[in-house]
Amino acid sequence: MATNISEQPAKASGTYRIGGDVTVNRLGYGAMQITGPGVWGDPKDPAEAVRVLRRAVELGVTFIDTADSYGPFVSELLIREALHPYADDLVIATKGGFTRSGPGDWRVVGRPEYLRQQCELSLRHLGLDSIPLYQLHRIDPKVPLADQLGELALLQQEGKIQHIGLSEVSVAQIEESQAITTIASVQNLYNLANRSAEDVLEYCERNDLAFIPWYPIATGELARPGGPLDAISTAHGASPAQLALAWLLRRSPVMLPIPGTSSVAHLEENVGAADVRLTDDEFEALAKAS
Repeated sequence: MATNISEQPAKASGTYRIGGDVTVNRLGYGAMQITGPGVWGDPKDPAEAVRVLRRAVELGVTFIDTADSYGPFVSELLIREALHPYADDLVIATKGGFTRSGPGDWRVVGRPEYLRQQCELSLRHLGLDSIPLYQLHRIDPKVPLADQLGELALLQQEGKIQHIGLSEVSVAQIEESQAITTIASVQNLYNLANRSAEDVLEYCERNDLAFIPWYPIATGELARPGGPLDAISTAHGASPAQLALAWLLRRSPVMLPIPGTSSVAHLEENVGAADVRLTDDEFEALAKAS
C-alpha cells in the first residue's frame, strides 16, 4: 500500500540522484549526535538512539550520513542494530579519514592503508557489501591526494564503494580531486547564518554534485525575539530550525541537508521542515538578514 507524504513528510523535500544513479529524498539525517558526549562512546540512552533511527525511516528519510569516527563506530553499529536488514531505498553514507583518541579529539589520517582498513571496518559494522557513498572525511596534508583518493578508487573498482565524496574542501581541491577520480558529493559547513562555502555550493550546482551541508540548522542571532525569523516563523507556524532547513532546501536542488538529533521529538520537528514553503520574499529576506 502506498504511503502518502503526510505520513512520510521527508518525501516533500523532493529527490536527488547522487552520482546520477542513487536516488534519495533530499532531507536526510546526520547520525553524529547518537553517540556519547564529545562524539565519543555510547549514548546515554541507546534505546532512544535506535528509536530515532527507526522513526527517521518511518518519516520518509532515505539518506543517513555517518562516519567511522562517530564513537568511533558507535553510530554505524547503532544504525545496523536499528535498521538492518535495510529497506531497498535506504542509502547510508559514511566517512573515513579521522582517528580518535578521546572525546572531542579528531586527528586526520589519510594513509591509504588506514583508509582501506576503515572502509573494511565500516562495511562490517554497517552490514553492507558495498557503501553507496564513501566520503574522505578530511584531506590529509601529509599524504599526497592522489594516494588518498587512489585508494578509494581501488575500493570502488573492487565494488566496496559505489560513489566517492569529499568533506570540507575548497573548489580548487574538488577540481584536483576530479582529475584523480570521479567525485559525487561534497560535505562542507553551510547554513543560513554561515555561507562561507557559497563558492563550493555554486561549483556543485554547476557540476551536479550533491552538496551536503553539515551543521545545517544554525541560525545565530537570526532567531532572537523580534529578529528576522520571528515574523516568518509566526506566518508559517514553524520553528526557526524548520525555517533554516526550508531555506536550505529552497536554496539549491543539489542541497541535501542532514540535521542530526538524539531525540525523536526534535527529529520530527526537523523533518517537518520539508513541508514549509517559503515565498520568494521570505527566502530573500532570510538570505539578506544573515
